Amino acid sequence: MEKQTFIQTVGEAARKDMEKSGVLASLTIAQAILESGWGTSELAQNANALFGIKADGRWSGKTYSKETQECYDGVNYTTVTALFRAYSSWDESIADHSAFLHTGNRYAAVIGEKDYKTACYAIKAAGYATAPDYAEKLISLIESYGLTAYDGDMQKEETIMSNSSLVTYTNISSHKNSPRNHAIDTITIHCIVGQWTAKQGCDYFATTDRECSANYVVGKDGSIGLSVDEKDRSWCSSNAANDNRAITIEVASDTKEPYAVTGAAYNALLNLVTDICKRNGIKKLVWSTNKSDRVNHRNGCNMTVHRDFANKSCPGTYLYERHGEIAAEVNKRLNAGTGTENPAGGSAMYYVQAGAFSKKENAEAHAKALKAAGFDTMLKTFGGLYKVQTGAYSVKANADAQVKALKATGFDAFVTTDGGSAAPTPSYIEYTVKKGDSLWAIAEKLLGDGSRYTEIKALSGLTSDTIYAGNVLKVPAK
Repeated sequence: MEKQTFIQTVGEAARKDMEKSGVLASLTIAQAILESGWGTSELAQNANALFGIKADGRWSGKTYSKETQECYDGVNYTTVTALFRAYSSWDESIADHSAFLHTGNRYAAVIGEKDYKTACYAIKAAGYATAPDYAEKLISLIESYGLTAYDGDMQKEETIMSNSSLVTYTNISSHKNSPRNHAIDTITIHCIVGQWTAKQGCDYFATTDRECSANYVVGKDGSIGLSVDEKDRSWCSSNAANDNRAITIEVASDTKEPYAVTGAAYNALLNLVTDICKRNGIKKLVWSTNKSDRVNHRNGCNMTVHRDFANKSCPGTYLYERHGEIAAEVNKRLNAGTGTENPAGGSAMYYVQAGAFSKKENAEAHAKALKAAGFDTMLKTFGGLYKVQTGAYSVKANADAQVKALKATGFDAFVTTDGGSAAPTPSYIEYTVKKGDSLWAIAEKLLGDGSRYTEIKALSGLTSDTIYAGNVLKVPAK
């Protein structure tokens, strides 16, 4: 079980229990993590016991026998065999944990305490565990994973902003403002223009002289790096106001249009965005193809892109055309609908279609002409055709206004409720070898990683590393 899943599973049970027992949910979750090793311990797996409570003479339920270590003198550990309480479920274990703390007056200082640090020191002082640094370990877990979010009205202190537990590498950049001046309510996804790992991306932001960074980096292999803490504002989107309210995410990508990303990176991105939304109280992602809606956060829109604030193509066509898909998948995981619903309660989406073509190259040419006229476009497939759309709206009047604007500039268009799906990206692109090229150099240039030359070699059917000027090679699109 992933760490964030464990926190969510135990957290909800602990929060409900807290309402009855008065035991801080954050304390319960931290103890469960520490005592059960994130649910992987022998007791957690074989006895549904998250807290390692001994089965003394007061216990009449199921038991489980195992060896454990105790520290009686504050320095040395002794291995002993002990009986532990066993349960039918983790929820039962959580409920008994609180009941155990309510027994007698021993843990009276823990019950009803609203400050998590005080509660942690109180439970250690009462003799719950013999480890000398037990309280400090609990506090570290609570602060590292933002567990006070589950305390709700019980918490005395402001919730500590946490970082994602999905992170596999951390290298904090100095290119930031600390702290951010706005609550997190927006997601901004970028393409990093290079098939990098999370480590490569984080190391770059930590060492470059360029004034740039991001909160997270998603690598080509699905790795996730932390470059700027969520509590701080990254320097990512060429707009301070946006970066102060947004979590910015750089995703490894190809180095040229459509700046495609790998399947591993895309899946990791979905997991990361879902986690960010859950921890920061973003109940639903809303995407709009209308730039004005995005930058002004109208109609509930809370996804922005770099091209909104600077003359850039970022996040590239590949990710830009999948923002609606990303919102829908994340919202499904959040149980929040598709991300294309009318914030006022309606469910229909109105798409403005400006052309339909049997050949993709013709659709792309038409989209290019529309972009030159100032319209954002998306290429969709539906009914065997490539369809060029210039907007998606929850209010039909807004779609009608877009049609009117298109016709005023000489383009035909109409409103449809058939959204279609993002047009597939070719599995490869063609590259004509130039004098002085090598397979390694081509892979470095086009894929951001010279070691991927073997993929070009295999895709092009080469039997050796020798290439000549004028050869046409097939280069992976991802």
